[in-house]
Amino acid sequence: MHEDGNGDGRRVESGASGGGPGRPEFLDLERELTVLLRRARAKQGEMAREVHPDLESAAYGLLVRLDDAGRLRATELAAYIGVGKATMSRQLRALEDLGLVAREPDPADGRAWLVHLTQEGRRRVAKVREARRARYVEQMSNWDRREVAELARLLNQLNREMEK
Repeated sequence: MHEDGNGDGRRVESGASGGGPGRPEFLDLERELTVLLRRARAKQGEMAREVHPDLESAAYGLLVRLDDAGRLRATELAAYIGVGKATMSRQLRALEDLGLVAREPDPADGRAWLVHLTQEGRRRVAKVREARRARYVEQMSNWDRREVAELARLLNQLNREMEK
């Protein structure tokens, strides 16, 4: 048995013995992920406005993906973000109008376009991401670095499982 991650003193059974989604550890997981995702959505809007005051909240994740991956086709971005082609086209047009992304013909397929951050887009996204990481450092200053690394590893593992 161990205390849950909320610090409220409740005790939950640990172990792999039987049960289904109603097991306490999965109830705790569902609750904590709900809180985390709610907070992340709220912060995403703030970060989007830090990149550009006219930027839609949903577009921030798109910019981060381009920052991480470089040049991508709009269809790849749409699949990664989980939106349709029309929605992606609308978001990309808005980002182009703000000077944050540009398109260029795909040399591998003349019918397709590659999307990438402009120099200004890259500068703005880097500034916001750096500030966000600084907030993590401040908020988690009392954590052991190994705990931070373990959390990152577990979240990566969860994300990989959810992509299957």
